[in-house]
Amino acid sequence: MSQATKAVAPRVPQGKLFIAGGWRDASDGSTRATVNPADGSEITQVAQATAVDVDAAVAAARAAFTEGPWPRLDVHARARLLTRVAELAERDQGELAYLESVDMGKPIMFSSTVDAPIASQILHYFAGAVARLDGSVRGAATGTLNYTLREPLGVVAPITPFNFPLLLSLTKIAPALAAGNTVIHKPSPATPLTALKMAELFAEAGFPDGVMNVLTGPGVELGEALVVHPGIDKIAFTGSTEVGKSIIRKSADTLKKTTMELGGKSPNIIFADADLDAAVQHAFFGIFYNKGEICTAGSRLLVQREVYDQVLEALVAQAVAVVPGDPLDPATFFGPLAHRGQFEKVSSYVEIGQSEGAKLVAGGRPFHPTATPDGGLYYLPTIFADVDNAMRIAQEEIFGPVLCVIPFDTEEQALQIANGTAFGLASGVHTRDIKKAHRVAAGLKAGTVWINTYNQFDTTTPFGGYKASGFGRESGSEVLENYTQLKSVWVDLS
Repeated sequence: MSQATKAVAPRVPQGKLFIAGGWRDASDGSTRATVNPADGSEITQVAQATAVDVDAAVAAARAAFTEGPWPRLDVHARARLLTRVAELAERDQGELAYLESVDMGKPIMFSSTVDAPIASQILHYFAGAVARLDGSVRGAATGTLNYTLREPLGVVAPITPFNFPLLLSLTKIAPALAAGNTVIHKPSPATPLTALKMAELFAEAGFPDGVMNVLTGPGVELGEALVVHPGIDKIAFTGSTEVGKSIIRKSADTLKKTTMELGGKSPNIIFADADLDAAVQHAFFGIFYNKGEICTAGSRLLVQREVYDQVLEALVAQAVAVVPGDPLDPATFFGPLAHRGQFEKVSSYVEIGQSEGAKLVAGGRPFHPTATPDGGLYYLPTIFADVDNAMRIAQEEIFGPVLCVIPFDTEEQALQIANGTAFGLASGVHTRDIKKAHRVAAGLKAGTVWINTYNQFDTTTPFGGYKASGFGRESGSEVLENYTQLKSVWVDLS
């Protein structure tokens, strides 16, 4: 790649904790490197928060909620501050995109055209939602007036993952702030840089001290300290189902509100009457976008037997043509996996698939770019054919570029296979028959159904799962219910 095509590195945000409107070291001074997955190089050292720092952040957030101006600001003032952050995020889109790419391995073609622009869109949307937090007057007996008020919860702690660090943080932070809550954000220890950059922007926008706090540090220890802390009112989590279950159990003693956006093993169904060229493109993008590190990945591709060989051949041809590359090269579609643990997980599941008897027809091994023969967490797009839905690779979330292709014969069989996992996050249907499309959409046990497309999202539209894929919704006006509580007021008019 020529020097002219490389993105220019902006300033990396300081790797400190952001508490009460200021930057500080961890209480014990500890730090840890955040690493570029493309070559294994250290980007910067990041503070590792302790339980002492959690106490400090909770005290700051609680004071900002109970004594500070934020929950008592009129809706116009709160909306103006959120709008200002959105404008600053627009100004610094290039920097946000760069940080997302070097920290997570996301190709710059996506971080600059999807993640960074949508970040400011989310903030603008919830700035506009502030004024929609209204109650209603209810009918009552003669001589009384009863009405409802929608009020903030208090201190909210978003715990967010490594795969979409910027967007999955803001889908929690923005509605929490719009509703008048204060926030303590714990980003993934693997990808903290855009969280620290956003803390800078909230400070620059003029948010009151303590309204927005960011704690970086070890995932399990820091997450547990937040979950069990009595001063936190809500946990908003995106991550694996097992971790989500643990958070629910550990939050029970303090009766925290929780919302869970958890894992998936999403079915993507191609019927024989589909536009096969378009369906193959959506299937390819559905699993290999973001290197498969996306909870909605169409990792189980169900193909009607009449067109099974044709679809499989087309997918394999596309997969073997992919050459992973430098995430900062604008031409790169497929970058490295986000961190070493994920690389090892994907590798182990490929071995499991082969041992289970699935037919490996593409990929199935690491890739070492010429520039970094001994570095980089690259794994080739991988396809297994003739998969049985009972296999572990079809039942368990791999969270990587591994596609399981499963044949089916009838519409009824397709639904049985599609619904035959513990998960229910997303799904896809490809057919020219509009009646069939709606029948199958109604029969799928999933929070999202895409028809003749895949992986479409919008800030206006709620997103979340069924079954083991969690509860609560992200985005849309519905999400504000997750960050508010309802009060009923009765007035005697006699």
